[in-house]
Amino acid sequence: MKRNLYIPLFLLSLFTSLTSCFSDLDDEVIPASSEEINDFIYKGLNQFYLYKPDVPQLANNYFNDNASYRTFLEGEANPIQFFESLLSNRDRFSFIVSDFRALEKSFNNISLTTGMEFGLVRISGTSRVFGYVRYVLPNTPAANKGVARGMLFDRINGIDLSENNYQELLNQDSYSIGLAELKQGQLERLDQQIELNMIEYTENPVFISKVINSGQTPVGYLMYNGFVTSFENELNTAFADFKAANIQELVIDLRYNPGGSIEMCNDLASMITGQFNQELFITQRYNSNFEDVPRFFNNKLSNGASINSLNLNQVYVLTTSNSASASELLISGLKPYINVIQIGDSTRGKFEGSVTLYDSDNYSRNGSNLSINHSYAMQPLVLKSINKNGFTDYFNGIEPQLFIEEDFGNLGVLGDEQEPLLKAALDDISGVGKPTPIVREFDVKHLYNSNQKLNYYNKMFIGAQELP
Repeated sequence: MKRNLYIPLFLLSLFTSLTSCFSDLDDEVIPASSEEINDFIYKGLNQFYLYKPDVPQLANNYFNDNASYRTFLEGEANPIQFFESLLSNRDRFSFIVSDFRALEKSFNNISLTTGMEFGLVRISGTSRVFGYVRYVLPNTPAANKGVARGMLFDRINGIDLSENNYQELLNQDSYSIGLAELKQGQLERLDQQIELNMIEYTENPVFISKVINSGQTPVGYLMYNGFVTSFENELNTAFADFKAANIQELVIDLRYNPGGSIEMCNDLASMITGQFNQELFITQRYNSNFEDVPRFFNNKLSNGASINSLNLNQVYVLTTSNSASASELLISGLKPYINVIQIGDSTRGKFEGSVTLYDSDNYSRNGSNLSINHSYAMQPLVLKSINKNGFTDYFNGIEPQLFIEEDFGNLGVLGDEQEPLLKAALDDISGVGKPTPIVREFDVKHLYNSNQKLNYYNKMFIGAQELP
């Protein structure tokens, strides 16, 4: 692989002088200057950023000498603004954080939550904003207070939600929600209010796993809400149960899944199939500093455990516009091999992958020169995914074969055979006929998803050890 990169000598000498000072600090902590942090940001993007050709300042020959480079680093005192100034206009997803510890918690599905997972929308043509409860996490304040899927709310602490105030109102350790309901397309306020508070919570992304035996064909149903490596055993166990039940059809519910680990997506694809071991799943394309990296169907988890595979030739996938990145990758990677029947709404449109870069000599968390003087880490886009047939660049998402919008007045019970999206899949399996597409009686603008608090929201990523 083309691992030897061109780096101007003055940059190399500057990097050596900066990092050597860290190794001499021992336990003495001297806060890093913005210039030092900007230097880390620049070098990481110069080496790995997918859209490097779009940014003139990232060209290897942009600076003539050391002095001009230092002047450039000193030109912006805020590292976050410096990072954002080096992003391509095509980039909707790269980000930087000032505390990598919080980022790592998020990637492990640890966050502050009331347990109420919800979306916020504004009714088009009006100023009315309301939230709808998608699901409730077990053993949380919301669960204990009786919050349930399908509940609607239009007030926080008695204040009407609006497009301008919802972020401030929701950014509190505790708050009350004022309930509402839809009647003939009109939002009507209820007197009931529910008090909620935030707790630190680790969410199991395997939210529902069950076998449905209502028809002649046993059907596996999996609601999977995040591609999280630390829960790989739980996902594999769900497939062991499906295998033991000898399911013939499988419905994967990704409607609220914002993405996550590419490795876990690869593993899930291998659990669904199994007959394509060591065949190409996707190709990861990097910038011109690196060659393409193929990724193959496999039969082992990262912990060495054998994958429980179903050897299916068909899978149903339920999606909404909140299905993003690794959720879309699963659909894209499987399509060349098996029949993927997608039901719901078009997906988000995210085919790029990112990586966490730390300020160390090899950009990894365990790099020998990891700076003890700042906790910035960045998550830039470093690759784009391409399936076996060359499919990529789906900026507008992946369209379903059967279009069904979730009806806020009739969300149904997740995992229930009458829930509209699942029912559409079960009807197709049983052969009762193609369901009629469902469209809401009013248009909405989506404003906010509660899982945006997760740093893998709309992200798919690799580990630093997976960089080429």
